Order: sequence, then C-alpha cells, then structure tokens
Amino acid sequence: MPKNTKVTQREHSSEPVTESVADLLSLEHPMDYKSSQMSMGLSPGSTAPVKALLPSPDPDAEDGRPAWNNKLEYILAQVGFSVGLGNVWRFPYLCQKNGGGAYLVPYFILLLLIGIPLFFLELAVGQRIRRGSIGVWNYVYPQLGGIGVSSLMVCGFVGLYYNVIIGWSIFYFFQSFQYPLPWAECPIQRNGTQAIVEPECEKSSATTYFWYRQTLNITSTIDDTGGLNWKMTLSLLVAWIMVCLAVIKGIQSSGKVMYFSSLFPYVVLFCFLVRGLWLKGAVDGIAHMFTPKLEKMLEPQVWREAATQVFFALGLGFGGVIAFSSYNKRDNNCHFDAALVSIINFVTSILATLVVFAVLGFKANVMNEKCVVENAERILGYLNTGALSRELIPPHINFSHLSTQDYAEMYGVIRTVKEEGFGQLGLDPCVLEDELNKAVQGTGLAFIAFTEAMTHFPASPFWSVMFFFMLINLGLGSMIGTMTGITTPILDAFKIRKEILCVVCCIIAFLLGLLFVQRSGNYFVTMFDDYSAGLPLTVVVILENISVAWIYGTKRFMQDLEDMLGFRPYSFYYYMWRYVSPAILVVLIAATVIEMAVSPAGYNAWVESEGSERFQSYPPWALAMAYALIIVAMLPLPVVYVARQFNLISDGSNKLSVSYRKGMMKDISNLEEQDEQRFILSKNPSEAPSPMPAHRAYLGPGGTQEMTNTNYGTSAKTGYQNIGSPESEL
Repeated sequence: MPKNTKVTQREHSSEPVTESVADLLSLEHPMDYKSSQMSMGLSPGSTAPVKALLPSPDPDAEDGRPAWNNKLEYILAQVGFSVGLGNVWRFPYLCQKNGGGAYLVPYFILLLLIGIPLFFLELAVGQRIRRGSIGVWNYVYPQLGGIGVSSLMVCGFVGLYYNVIIGWSIFYFFQSFQYPLPWAECPIQRNGTQAIVEPECEKSSATTYFWYRQTLNITSTIDDTGGLNWKMTLSLLVAWIMVCLAVIKGIQSSGKVMYFSSLFPYVVLFCFLVRGLWLKGAVDGIAHMFTPKLEKMLEPQVWREAATQVFFALGLGFGGVIAFSSYNKRDNNCHFDAALVSIINFVTSILATLVVFAVLGFKANVMNEKCVVENAERILGYLNTGALSRELIPPHINFSHLSTQDYAEMYGVIRTVKEEGFGQLGLDPCVLEDELNKAVQGTGLAFIAFTEAMTHFPASPFWSVMFFFMLINLGLGSMIGTMTGITTPILDAFKIRKEILCVVCCIIAFLLGLLFVQRSGNYFVTMFDDYSAGLPLTVVVILENISVAWIYGTKRFMQDLEDMLGFRPYSFYYYMWRYVSPAILVVLIAATVIEMAVSPAGYNAWVESEGSERFQSYPPWALAMAYALIIVAMLPLPVVYVARQFNLISDGSNKLSVSYRKGMMKDISNLEEQDEQRFILSKNPSEAPSPMPAHRAYLGPGGTQEMTNTNYGTSAKTGYQNIGSPESEL
C-alpha cells in the first residue's frame, strides 16, 4: 500500500480510530464512529471486538427520507387516497345499473383477482425501493421508466378537474347555511303585479335549476365558453389553497390532516345511515339495492364495469400508492396493509351505497306521492267536466286520502275502459319502482338527487352542511394522494424545497384549472373524466405488472418480499401477478378500446329552453383535444423506451441515492479495505466478525452479474455493501 494513504499514516499514530471505512476510502471528512454506517461495534482504540455489536443505524433515516410519524397516519393516508368521491357516487350507480346485489359478486371476485394483488405490488415496490413512481420504475427496468412519467401526467390531468369538484362542494357547503335551502324552491319572477315561476326551473326541478343555472350558469354547447364563472373561480381558488396547505410540509402535515379528512366522512355516513333508516321509504330503497338480478351477471358489460371500478377505487397507477408507501420502514408489513385498505374500501362502498339508496328510497316515495296527488287532481278535473264517468271510480276510493295502491287501482280501471283515448288524458302510472330505477351517477347524484332529497329532511340545512363537508373531506384525501404522486417523483429527481414545489404546482394547476370554471367548464370536466385517465392508467398498470412479474422476475420478487417482510407471501400472488392479472388487464384494455370505438364521443349539453339535457357529439376540435389527452398521457412510455434503448438518455438507475454511489466506490477499493480491516481489528479478514447479517445472492435488475453481501467469516474478499440503500435490497 502506498505510504501516503490514510491507512498507513494511521498505523504509526496513537490517536484512536474515529473514521469509518467509507470515510477512508472516499477521502471524506472524519465522522464519529458511533454514527458511522460501517461501525464494527468496537470501542475507540480497541483491537478486539466487544461482546455485543452496537445496534445498526436506522437504514430508513440514513438516506434522509421523511417517514410517517406512526402506522395509523400511513393507513389513514392510503384509505383517504383510495376512498374518494367515486365510492359515494359511482359505486351506488353501478350497483343500481348492474343488477343490485348481484353486482357485488363480480366486484368482489375481481377485487381478489386484480385489486388486492396489484395494490400489494405497488405498496411493495414503493416500500422496497423508497422512491416515487419515476424512481421506482427507472430502477426496476429503465427502458420502462416512462411508466412513472405517465403516472405523473395522469395525476396532473385528474388533479386539475378533481379539485374543481371540491370547489363545487365548497360552494354548496357555504350555500347550505340558509333556511330554507336556496335550491328548495324555484325562483319567482315578478312582472308588475303578476308572479310566475321561472320557466326553466318549472320545466326541470328546483335542485336541477340551481345546479345548472345558479351554480354553473352553464352554456348550451361546448363551443360557447361564456367567460369565467366568478363564483366557481373563487371556489376553485379556495380548494387549491386548502390542498396546498395540506401537502406543503410533506407527509408530516398531510398525515395530520388525514386524521380528520379520512375519519370524518365515516362519521357523516353513519349519521346519514341512521337518519336515513328512519325516513319513510328508506327500506324500499335498500330492498331495491339488494334485490339481485342474477341474469345481469351473464353480461360482459357488468364484469367490465366492475373491473374498472376496482381499478380506480384503489387508485392503482396514479403513483400516490407508491409515493405513500415509499415513506415506510422497509420491514413494514405491506401485505397486511394491502388487504386492510382494500377491505376498508369495499366496506366503505357498501356503506355509502346503503346511505344513498336509503335516501333515494325516501326521495322516490316523496316523488311518487307527489305524482299521485298531481294525477288525482287531473282525474278530478276530468270528472267535473264530464270527460270521465264517475262510474269508473271504485266506490271505496277517497280522493282526500288517496294512497298509491288506490291510485294504481283507479289508474288500471281507467286505462282498461278508456283504451283508445287513454293517451289523451295524460295520466302517469306513478309506480315506485320506476322512480327507484332512475339511475343517477356522478355530479347528478351529489348535486341534484341527494340535494333534492335533503330538502325534505327535518333540519335540512344541518344535513346539507354535513353532506358537503363530507364531500370536501373525501375529495381532499384523494387530492393529497394525487399531489403526492406528482411531488414525490419530482423531489426524488431534483433537489427542490417541498414548500416551493407545492406552491408552484398549486399556482400552475389553478391557472390551468380556469378551463373548468368557464360557463362551459362542466363539459370539459366530463371530457377529462372520460379520456384522461381510463385507458392510460390501465396501460400503466399492466406495464407495472409485466415489469415486475416478467422482466424483473416473479420468483425473485417473491424472494425479495420474503427478505423484506420476514415471511413468504402466499403462492396465490405468484399466479395472480404472473398470469391472471395481466390477462384480465389485457381484456379490460381491449374492452375499453372497443367501447371507445363503438360509443359515440359526446357530452350531455343543457338545453335551457327545454329544461333538460340532450346528448351532443363533440365538435372536431374538442374530439381532437379528447384524444390528445390519451396520447399525451401515454407518450412518455414509447419515448423513454426508445431513448434508453438507443442510449440517448441515462437510465437513471445509478442515481437513486448517494449511499448507492458510495457502495460502488467501496467495491472498487477491495485491496485497501482488506488492509484497513487488518489494521483496525489486528486480525486476518477471515477472523473478523460480520457487522451485518449475511444476505442471499441475487441478480441485480437488468444484469447478469451476481451481487452479494459476502460474509467476512467465509471469504477473504470483503465487499462492503450498503444494506440501507434500496439497490442492495431489491
């Protein structure tokens, strides 16, 4: 060894050794031996090992990565991200549309086949590699590093319009502090001494009018922007300020927010369920939900929609799941977390569906009774004018106390006798089942159907405040996960202060979000919801599955999980990741493409003169914009693949952490390591105790050279591998 090296200089010095192997080899400044990563558990200046080794430094702390304060905050964050507005207004609609209780069967089966396995996969890779979506997939297979970029793009698109929905909820929340509620009755127009009901409201309903005219002030086509809606613009600004404050300090602040934003919706749902069960007709709604139409299970469309709902309910592919899990300790039981969060999500969907159908059952009874009263008055008018004979009315029927059964009997008699001229009478059948079968989803459920039902509640402002506060919290939990899926990969790739990044992202997002608060903004929300996430996310997730199960290797991944968790996951996951989940995702992609090709591309435009919606096809520019969303979201996948295949850009796999680069430097300096070990321990390398447990040999991703952590007692070649870095773990 050259005489001017640090090792030889130290041989003739009486000073205690305070420099670690890493310091000596990389010529860095001395570090205290107690905090050194490679500390051998020796006293300063001693030449023999002490009886017990010092505890190893926390590998999760040494890379400087933030960590959850406790396990509960992490679980609440994952639950808050996965449980969102879709559980309240998408799942109940699908349940009603696809056979009631029968829909739960395909949903639960697909939750087991693709939901939990893929959710577990994302949790595991994030926790193991401890990076956001870009860093994770750069490491697993650099050519498919575009997966992380596509996830980030989709998160951006979804976050833009998702926060608009939170803005709508904020507007309704503040409007709820009035009695009566502003959407309880149609506005009255006065023309001199004459008072008339607003024609647009009279043709629709009070809640529908308030939504389309007072809230959105919507235009009749997507071509007519109509300018900015200042009320919605202010609401959107408040929504982005809330999101920014929730994520500006990273998981330290968002974890605290999750205590409230994740738990409060359950309090509201239970309150609504208890209150709803006391409402007249609630049992009819719940019975309608759980009455299975088993023939629906044979329709492929039901299974496709169940798979899509499972896919989006857990937030797969967004990057938020990976980002949250990357802040975990490496020995966290992510297998348990995957099952727990998935089950909580499923139970929440059922709970929300019970609440929705209880309230809609009450609303259906109210509307049915209103229908009976209106048609009974119409029949009385026909009786008074002689258009109908009183002999047609059964003698036991009392018009002052007319029940739905009495009206149904009277309606049947009149229809039978007046068979030819019955249509001219304009009588409605007023069947409760028809009201229950009116499928409502999305914004129509939250801002029209549910708000209308709450106008009939006693103390309706209180329930309205609670409902929209719940929607704000559900949306906020999902937005925190979405924003984390954006900021975490950027923070991993660039050294930027979190506060600055969050503020900049929120300002840019608010400015881009002005597209959705024009008077025509609701049409763009529909466009982004239909096109920006569905197909791109499905492609992202199947590539995630393939990169782990087929490129990295399912057996090797299972072994990594065993090392990380302390037990080997069930073989069930091996077959799901390897065969079943990819096959189902391929079918789902094919079905999505076919549906897009077959179904006309368009939107439901509000026609003011008719007081109703009418389907309209997208104009050419809007159709081009819709397909551009899909292309832009998926473009990073082929671009990154080609660029790395031809070495146009670095694969980034060796830039994941400083500790990885230090480990590589140590492996090059084997000769000096042996000399230094001999000096420190005054023993041959073969007699030195190992400072770390022996690890199994494995192949690094994308390589064929075996990487090992060699045990000091069995080999003279001592390679110091940093066990705290993600590269030595996966």
